[in-house]
Amino acid sequence: MGELGLNIEGLLRRSARQLIQQAIEGEVQVLLEEYAAVRMVDGRRAVVRNGYLPEREILTAVGPVPVQVPKVRDRSGSGVVFRSSLVPPYVRKSRTVAAALPWLYLHGVSSGRMHEALSVLLGEEAKGLSPAVLGRLKVEWAQEHAQWQRRSLQGKRYAYWWADGVYTQLRAEDDPRMCLLVIIGVTAEGKKEVVAVTDGLRESKASWLEILRDLRDRGLQEAPLLAIGDGAMGFWAALDEIYPQTRHQRCWVHKTANILNELPKRLQGKAKAALQAIWMADTREAAEKAWQAFVRDYQAKYPRAVAKLEKDRDVLLTFFDFPAEHWRHIRSSNAIESTFATVRQRSSRTKNCVSRATFLGLSYKLIQQAERHWRGIQHPERLRELFAGVTFVDGMPANETRLDPQQDAA
Repeated sequence: MGELGLNIEGLLRRSARQLIQQAIEGEVQVLLEEYAAVRMVDGRRAVVRNGYLPEREILTAVGPVPVQVPKVRDRSGSGVVFRSSLVPPYVRKSRTVAAALPWLYLHGVSSGRMHEALSVLLGEEAKGLSPAVLGRLKVEWAQEHAQWQRRSLQGKRYAYWWADGVYTQLRAEDDPRMCLLVIIGVTAEGKKEVVAVTDGLRESKASWLEILRDLRDRGLQEAPLLAIGDGAMGFWAALDEIYPQTRHQRCWVHKTANILNELPKRLQGKAKAALQAIWMADTREAAEKAWQAFVRDYQAKYPRAVAKLEKDRDVLLTFFDFPAEHWRHIRSSNAIESTFATVRQRSSRTKNCVSRATFLGLSYKLIQQAERHWRGIQHPERLRELFAGVTFVDGMPANETRLDPQQDAA
């Protein structure tokens, strides 16, 4: 060992790095296999490896260990990303307790085990974190959230909203059916920011009405231009009541999953590619043709799958009336899905109950940490055109001529 220039600690860190790296590689391989059947028009795989993120250190009981997290590229633009459960982004990018504690709570780590868990993640930084200290931190986070919920929204304007109900293993002690109701918006400058984080009862209309009325009462008079979300929420009925001018776009990721659930597994890969041909089309006309092809192929034997597609016909193709540069952002609610990827659990378990204030405070801190790393929407200059009332047809301003794809190819 002396010849190798390694002491016991160094050897342990090297071994830990190899084990962690192998496990992460295994995780990315599972993701690639899951999307192996999704192909581009030319037959190439849609989801492929795309190098690594910059090397980062994570703190372990044997000290800092450098790891590299693989990246994947989604050629289809549907927003598939790789998130390692071993190196969650909210912990690996920060050594602070503020980043680690909410993540651990939302994974179901109780106060009694918190010090042990933090010792692994933060090493020496975990010293002095007694249950009393943890309790004070939770109170502070709850107060921060309450103050944030009262902030003025006067003069604010949003181009897009993503809305969703997020379920975690954590439960409010007075009602285990509560879930987080989250809205993320795109400002007039193209920046993504949290608009609302609060609790609600099973994504009901009444819960969403309370949120939207509160936003309006605090100064948000201008309606967002477009809202994106799945079709199971009371959000849409509430939105029509408070901001009737806002247009609707159903999430294609949720819609695809719901349709595939009505088909046998042997057909799901082919059906997924057929659905992808709809929302990846260059024009509404091409999307309509792909839509009719799906109905023709599956109507006779799988009418329930087709019915789920037809149910939201008008609001699945709304994105064609917005800038093509933004389609990758607005065809799905991935902005929320990716933020809560490591903690979203549709579970009915009620263990690890906390007070309502703590529930909201922890959740707010988690999304606040994630917000620091969000990238703005691409080509924000298009937002000025939208706010100015420019009409978009197939992703292009109506006064601009869209080239025929065949002529362009020639």
